[in-house]
Amino acid sequence: MALIGKQVEPFKAEAYHNGEFITVTDENFKGQWSVVCFYPADFTFVCPTELADLQEQYATLKDLGVEVYSCSTDTHFTHKAWHDHSEAISTIEYIMIGDPSQKVSRIFDILDEEAGLAERGTFIIDPDGVIQAIEINAGGIGRDASALIDKIKAAQYVRNHPGEVCPAKWKETGETLKPSLDLVGKI
Repeated sequence: MALIGKQVEPFKAEAYHNGEFITVTDENFKGQWSVVCFYPADFTFVCPTELADLQEQYATLKDLGVEVYSCSTDTHFTHKAWHDHSEAISTIEYIMIGDPSQKVSRIFDILDEEAGLAERGTFIIDPDGVIQAIEINAGGIGRDASALIDKIKAAQYVRNHPGEVCPAKWKETGETLKPSLDLVGKI
């Protein structure tokens, strides 16, 4: 996708977080790793299973220095109502961005213009506010938040070890590669 390696464009949006309404901007993505999880709509079917699963990984993500944001084209008021009335969503501790103007969804190129809803997209953003990874699923396919852990560890490793890359199925204790002429055709 064309957004890989690009800085998140400026935006300002209202959000619901731990019983309060807050303002979130692109500046929130700077100085730490961030995950933004877009989903179609509150009070639906697959979405609460994904967001609850993301909450189950939240402590691990925080330990990795990652802040998590969910985002849909619902308002921050709707997020609060959903949080207050859904058993699954009531456990969420991360920030829930409201995007009724669809500006944030457009910036991330994740808006289904015809439906007026965000697609299922996950974005990993580095401390410079640059998008490092994107995953987009069809509406009926829920995501597994545990898959984010290894992706984030790999992105952090590559950032901290210039000149090295992480091969497929890389784990934190695994070997990396140093791209060079000597490796061409030998893998």
